[in-house]
Amino acid sequence: MRYSYEEMHALSINDPERFWAAEAEKLHWFKRWDKVLDDSRSPFFRWFSGGETNLCYNAVDRHALGPRGEKPAIIWESPETGGSRTITFRELYGLVNRCAAVLKSRGVKRGDRVLIYMPMVPEALVAVLACARIGAIHSVVFAGFSYESLADRINDSSPKLVICADGGVRKGKAIPLKQIVDRALAAAQVEVPHVIVLDRGLGKGWRTDRRRDLSWEEELERVGPAQVEPERMLSTDPSYILYTSGTTAKPKGVVRDTGGYMVALHASMWQIYGCGPDDIYWSTSDIGWVVGHSYIIYGPLLFGIPTVVFEGTPDSPNPGIWWEVVEKHKVTVIFSAPTAMRMLRKFPSQWIEEHDLSSLRHIFLAGEPLDEPTYHWAREALQKPIIDHYWQTESGWPMITNHMGLETLPVKPGSPTREAMGWHLEVVDERGEPLPAGTRGYLVARPPLPPGALMTIWGDDEKYLESYWTRFKQHGKLLYLTGDYAIKDEDGYFWLLGRADEVINVAGHRLGTREVEEVVSSHPQVAEVSAIGVADEVKGEALAVFVVLKKGVDESEGLRQEVIGLIREKIGAIAAPKILKIVPQLPKTRSGKVMRRVLRALCEERELGDISTIEDGASVEEIRRGLEAMGHKV
Repeated sequence: MRYSYEEMHALSINDPERFWAAEAEKLHWFKRWDKVLDDSRSPFFRWFSGGETNLCYNAVDRHALGPRGEKPAIIWESPETGGSRTITFRELYGLVNRCAAVLKSRGVKRGDRVLIYMPMVPEALVAVLACARIGAIHSVVFAGFSYESLADRINDSSPKLVICADGGVRKGKAIPLKQIVDRALAAAQVEVPHVIVLDRGLGKGWRTDRRRDLSWEEELERVGPAQVEPERMLSTDPSYILYTSGTTAKPKGVVRDTGGYMVALHASMWQIYGCGPDDIYWSTSDIGWVVGHSYIIYGPLLFGIPTVVFEGTPDSPNPGIWWEVVEKHKVTVIFSAPTAMRMLRKFPSQWIEEHDLSSLRHIFLAGEPLDEPTYHWAREALQKPIIDHYWQTESGWPMITNHMGLETLPVKPGSPTREAMGWHLEVVDERGEPLPAGTRGYLVARPPLPPGALMTIWGDDEKYLESYWTRFKQHGKLLYLTGDYAIKDEDGYFWLLGRADEVINVAGHRLGTREVEEVVSSHPQVAEVSAIGVADEVKGEALAVFVVLKKGVDESEGLRQEVIGLIREKIGAIAAPKILKIVPQLPKTRSGKVMRRVLRALCEERELGDISTIEDGASVEEIRRGLEAMGHKV
């Protein structure tokens, strides 16, 4: 049966309690909720108040102890190591119980934090699910972040325990993850009693502290075939913290609830992704990002279908590796990013054509705007529907999308289509007033935010209010600020135009320019710095850094490499700039504001044209003087 998009979306906005209660009934609750939506402390929305459930029970036990017990839950492929493994729901149940027993035996209790710093291996999913089972709050950190970024997250979340691997592999190069953890713990201001290490044979001498460092294998062996009852969690209890870059140097710890998140993800699997009981789902992301949390781990497993976990890159050992995996496992739905498509577009089409993709029904792309050329290439090369959709770390699941399980709306290349269920979005001006169709403005959401959206910022309710709710008000109600510019057309389709704040999107990963600027400013020979995002053919956006040196310091290639090395060390390789220019002076307005748009235009080698229109609030003469101060002739 195909459902009308208009009718369902209208119901989700006009009667959200009825709409979401029907979806919640499809999952297991130890105790039914007292109230579907508690908005008494708006904008701190609480879904299914009084209800008791458990994410792990619904994602694992419900299937493992039922007729799907022998069905695959995790399909792991690692071209990096040559590994391949399939784990059934019943096997996953056993592993998660044993890991949960280990955590409890090491003093981890309900509400304690566990930090996970692991590559794309099945044990990472086991660790996450074990935390959810006992009510511990997991905080997964992308295993590409530097030790200082890791230390920041340790300081903020104060974990009781860290789980990592001895190492990871990327394009054949071993990454010493345990060494990074050791450096982070040495730099952190809080003490972590235990570190559990998965030994993959990639890092020698990982046991650096005999009292603190524990072996994953030995710990599971110690507890044996244990069984741990799932904790009865309140729907409103936090399930995890995921750090995201913002306009300040300090990452924000987005807090997700338990029940609302569970209901939203389960509903999205059929509504948005069009999944049924026999599908095989593959999100090509990493568990360190929100996509990995929602659609590598929880979404598919809550829905009771296999999730593909892939350790590797789209072009290694060859550009056909993804399609080889699709053919081997009969994958039906893929969720990836435009960056990956742009990367694969560089290679001959034979890498796609030589594989049988008949099982594949459609491909979803998100994480950054999907440009029209990439959309058309993917549609033509793969001969499959390409579905653009938009969401954020904060939203937890898609906000704008085409619903493949409902009535499918006509595709407009370049637009992620219309709002997902429960999201009431508008494009507004500086005063928060709705703008006419076709006009650029700020993308905002009317309250309440639907289930699955962030509850708050870890340990900082004021930051939550300040970051998302203080900019705009409409008819006496605060509006949620996404931080993006957008246009809404006459058909209600949204067109995303990039960030309205100083956050850039590199291959789907958010980086705060302020964070980069603070790192570069710490170099003893740097006087001033400005970091911006610039267009990049493959990654969508890349980082450009402009540096002013202290008086008497001469420019040199060695100094440039020092600055780049500092960024890689303090933040991670993902933040390595595409462009680093040493300039005599930064172009500024009379008020002292750096002309970022002018810098961006220069990096992208665009015609400046009428330069008075490039930088809001700056005169032609100001821009001219600023450019000349940089050594650029106008």
